[in-house]
Amino acid sequence: MTLRIYNSLTRRVDDFSPLEPGHVRLYVCGMTVYDLCHLGHARSMVAFDVVQRWLKASGYRVTYVRNVTDIDDKIIARALKNGETIRGLTDRMVDALRQDADALKIERPTFEPRATDYVPQMLDLIGRLEQKGLAYRSANGDVNYAVRQFEGYGKLSGKSLDELRAGERVAVADDKRDPLDFVLWKAAKADEPAEAKWDGAYGLGRPGWHIECSAMSCEMLGESFDIHGGGADLQFPHHENEIAQSEGATGQPLARFWMHNGFVRVDNEKMSKSLGNFFTIREVLAKYDAETVRFFILRAHYRSALNYSDAHLDDARNALKRLYTALASVPAADGAIDWSDEYAARFQAAMDEDFGTPEAVAVLFELASEVNRSRSAQRAGLLKALGAILGLLQEDPTAFLQGGSVAGGLDEAAIQAQIEARAAAKAAKDWPEADRIRKALLEQGVLLKDGPAGTSWERA
Repeated sequence: MTLRIYNSLTRRVDDFSPLEPGHVRLYVCGMTVYDLCHLGHARSMVAFDVVQRWLKASGYRVTYVRNVTDIDDKIIARALKNGETIRGLTDRMVDALRQDADALKIERPTFEPRATDYVPQMLDLIGRLEQKGLAYRSANGDVNYAVRQFEGYGKLSGKSLDELRAGERVAVADDKRDPLDFVLWKAAKADEPAEAKWDGAYGLGRPGWHIECSAMSCEMLGESFDIHGGGADLQFPHHENEIAQSEGATGQPLARFWMHNGFVRVDNEKMSKSLGNFFTIREVLAKYDAETVRFFILRAHYRSALNYSDAHLDDARNALKRLYTALASVPAADGAIDWSDEYAARFQAAMDEDFGTPEAVAVLFELASEVNRSRSAQRAGLLKALGAILGLLQEDPTAFLQGGSVAGGLDEAAIQAQIEARAAAKAAKDWPEADRIRKALLEQGVLLKDGPAGTSWERA
């Protein structure tokens, strides 16, 4: 099988092979750290975590870079509002980001560069663009990119120059030569804190948003690399501008493959902080366990829209319980994955077709049914091993099934005491009392399951 990836640049699913045999270089745009991450950020992190995991499972060495934007208008405004330093705010938010990512079993990227550590590289890149006539200085001290001077502008978004609009995060300045032009270097303002200002060939100021990723990706992965990823909202203008900057300076293709994950939606609107309809990762994890959230994300293809609701999370939890129930009933044997196995081969085919997690998850359910039928420890081991590639099914099955909240605050000892009382009622043939205990526990979120080995329980 050959790995095939949908390439936003070509608008088709293309066969993938890395520029350097056996080594994949991957860059993903990370978060602007002025606030806690929301579920939309989780969707992107999980999507590219699976990309990294599958590339490794396929035998590639992976260098994965996911940047942190730690200087930005919103960051400055939030730090001033909070009465704290920019570094204090961004350090706190980076720590929170990593805690949230760890909770969701997202593997750390190889490198996680912060924009403020690469300002010299950004200035160097701006200088190269100016020398080539692609950047110009404005009367207000800003340095802007001259979009119409770059012949390939619009190739990622597929739009002509006349269809496009300026993509900067602030209003179009009057001293830009063209509304499409975007800022590379922002001249310092008197009321901005000193830590938001760097000195260089263009005077005191700070980098624009887009130049950050061009400088960091080229510095860490080279002028051309294999995959550039991010959310669909970044395709234009951010990624379009990255191409213009990087390729304008180097004359080389920036990335061979461009990948974009779909939005998380609430009531058919994109989840975003600007719309105020977002849920932070921490808010969601207060109601649902992390593996359920991860599973909810992976049941949809990374390019599709993902509709958030409690009902969808509840359904994901119940579906995931079916997989853990199979592993709870049959101890999993250890062993390497045999990719010639029928289930493993279909899992591989699904993942090789643009990281098709919905189809791969369907294989896990078929395999769970086979485990329940055959009682095979080898099949259970394969289920657990394939799940591991998606970051799933690595918890103790009984602990997972018994995890979560229970109405009335029943702890494990109290539940076990009720199970013993029910067993005594059954031994005395007091069936009404046994049924009452079962019903009372169910009303408190505890489901009893009778089997040959006795009565077990799980969260309902």
